[in-house]
Amino acid sequence: MNCEWLKNQRVSDVVMEATGPYWRPVWNVLEGEIPHLMLVNPQHVKALAGRKTDRIDSRRLAHYLERGELEGSFIPPRPIRELRDLTRCRVHLVEEVNRVKNRISGMCETGNIKVASVATDLFGASGRCMLHAVVEGNRDAGWMAGYAQGRLRRKLPELALALEGDFTAGQRWLLGQELGHLKSLEEQIVKVQAEIGERMRPYEDQVRHLITIPGVDRIVAWTIVAELGTDMSVFPDARHAASWSGMCPGNRESAGRQLGGRTRKANSYLRRDLCQAAWAASHTKGKYLAALYRRLRIRCGHGKAIFAVAHQILIVAYQMLLNNEDYKETGESYFDIQNKPKVVNHLVRRLTSLGFYVTLQPGAEPLSPDKVARNTETTAERTSVSPTPPQLSAKRGRGRPCKCASRGIDCKHKFRSKYSPPKTADDTIASI
Repeated sequence: MNCEWLKNQRVSDVVMEATGPYWRPVWNVLEGEIPHLMLVNPQHVKALAGRKTDRIDSRRLAHYLERGELEGSFIPPRPIRELRDLTRCRVHLVEEVNRVKNRISGMCETGNIKVASVATDLFGASGRCMLHAVVEGNRDAGWMAGYAQGRLRRKLPELALALEGDFTAGQRWLLGQELGHLKSLEEQIVKVQAEIGERMRPYEDQVRHLITIPGVDRIVAWTIVAELGTDMSVFPDARHAASWSGMCPGNRESAGRQLGGRTRKANSYLRRDLCQAAWAASHTKGKYLAALYRRLRIRCGHGKAIFAVAHQILIVAYQMLLNNEDYKETGESYFDIQNKPKVVNHLVRRLTSLGFYVTLQPGAEPLSPDKVARNTETTAERTSVSPTPPQLSAKRGRGRPCKCASRGIDCKHKFRSKYSPPKTADDTIASI
């Protein structure tokens, strides 16, 4: 494209549709030459059926642009786009490694090599040595089992049985090709990660802040920087950033009815890494994100709880990149402090249902999580627990009223009370 002709025509704004990768070469040529470039979602400017040509589309886009009715998509600067290409290339290489490993596992099953049923990892140091021995045509199962290292040497008899396969010459050749392909892919991943680390040096401060979030390692921090960029002013707030990345429910309401809230298919690369970070954060101890996962898992289930934690990680990352600060941990007791009366009443009800009478006295100040273990005796002095419950009136269950008293007989009906203590073994024997 001739940029000089556009400059001679005094063109100041250019708008184009995001149709696959075809907009990228045009954008690369015009970037830095035209003052205002805008890329719009084709769904926002979709033409009516039967009235679509390139000339009509261009006229409609120019009309919308003149009236200010278009919203451009987020296009990061060229250094961030190059980082994004590298991080996505790494994802594709990792996926290809998984496919190659699955093919190798299938070939081993076909050739009656059952190492995966004995060893935890078929592609560990021991497993790879055994696979290379199979490729070389070694048929002594006991000798190949000697490649086992560490704890795997305790299973030498099982390994010898697992290695008694019947690989043909063609299968050995294919296995050798796949092992070579696997090694080549792993070397490419190492090179790509080295290149990403080199290009991430200008953003080392942002990466250092991001890895303070529980569950976020350096790989996830690279993905966040490459996909979101470092300039958070392009998003009005954190909710818009979550909507752009597809980390929030969608809006579909008509006639006052909510028809569905499924998430949109947006940035799958960012969503994948955030969900992995959320899964790692849910296994941490004493952290806010782990408490959030446990709180939501009871009501929403595992999948939605992980997605909600990933959404929270994105919100926190947005604020950290915006303010250039580290992660501030609030602790797993955050929700207990926010709902203190409800939590206290729940715990009192549980103790009372176990047959204890509880008396609470307010302390001077709430204990922090790190002081709870050191102040157990002080807490016991402020809270007295008696094994004798108070005399509470029992309530009869719903149904017809009992007439045993009017008939002058002993009442044998069961009364239900949420404060009644549990039966002991002596009470059970006495009732029998």
